[in-house]
Amino acid sequence: MTTGGARLSMMAQLIVLAMIACSAALLAGFFGALHPAFDSFSHFRMHLSLLTALLALALLAGPYRLQAVAVLVFAIACFATTTGALPRLSAQQAVAKPADRITYSLLQMNLRFNNPTPKKVLSLIGRTNPDVITLDEVSGMWAKELSYIAGAYPYRILCDYPNGIFGVALLSRRPFAAGTAPRCEPRGAMATAMIDFGGIPVNVAAIHLSWPWPKEQYWQIGELAQPLAALGETAIMAGDCNAVPWSAAVRRVARMSGMTLMPSAGPTWIHRTLPDFLRRYAGLPIDQVFSKGGVTILSSARLEDIGSDHLPVLVEFTLPTDSNAPEDEHKSALAANDAPNKPRS
Repeated sequence: MTTGGARLSMMAQLIVLAMIACSAALLAGFFGALHPAFDSFSHFRMHLSLLTALLALALLAGPYRLQAVAVLVFAIACFATTTGALPRLSAQQAVAKPADRITYSLLQMNLRFNNPTPKKVLSLIGRTNPDVITLDEVSGMWAKELSYIAGAYPYRILCDYPNGIFGVALLSRRPFAAGTAPRCEPRGAMATAMIDFGGIPVNVAAIHLSWPWPKEQYWQIGELAQPLAALGETAIMAGDCNAVPWSAAVRRVARMSGMTLMPSAGPTWIHRTLPDFLRRYAGLPIDQVFSKGGVTILSSARLEDIGSDHLPVLVEFTLPTDSNAPEDEHKSALAANDAPNKPRS
């Protein structure tokens, strides 16, 4: 064998090894329910699928073509499980807006604790004028910034996280239901409130989960089991889950709360040093919205950059005129689209 041939053979072997490693990581991601370490691989399924496919394509003309074809089919099948979170150019419409119901809106934002442009956040809130806002990474600086819109959003709860950085907040233009009070759940990872939407009480929650294994996301979800299960029959919850829609972590949150995960609005996060274009088309879809009962999700859309490493997500929804509407109305609407801490106010 010539020197050039030996180099090509060694290169092919290295590609085979890389392809096997990526395939193993892809496979592990499907067993996240067995151990959170496996689930950590699932968050990168979209990216690993593309990388594995490219490695397989590079081997199609060589002696490993049969193995390459098998892995290529596997990578395509894995990628197919993520297509619901692919980037979209416009708002994701679930169902048509009903003419006989009021349309409400929820704005979900991870603010970033040290956001250098807080005025962008306040400007976006002013322009979108959502009924309720769920916020993550509410640090000390944000308590002051959010006070500027207290007149527009007088009903609020801010929950401290132990490190003073990763707190959550819930702001509402609509009043809390009579006889109820908002509350912060363990370690400020979740804020809940019963909000009165024109006479219909709805449980609204803001949630912020930690990073996946080896960080504390798995046991944090367990810590939130009781408040998740305590959410009422009609509820909507949004937040930075630090987990993708197809992960075991998100499925676990949905199961514990009895809620249905909204179809993804698309990628919302990428490292802050990378450009917004990459975030929108190659980022991770980790900002999630859940709902149940009479809540009917109409649409979702990612909005413009606000100086955070996350994109805001604006969700429109309706509620039945009868607060005792059956739960299957909520399910059919989605099917249309393939010891508490003391709050600060």
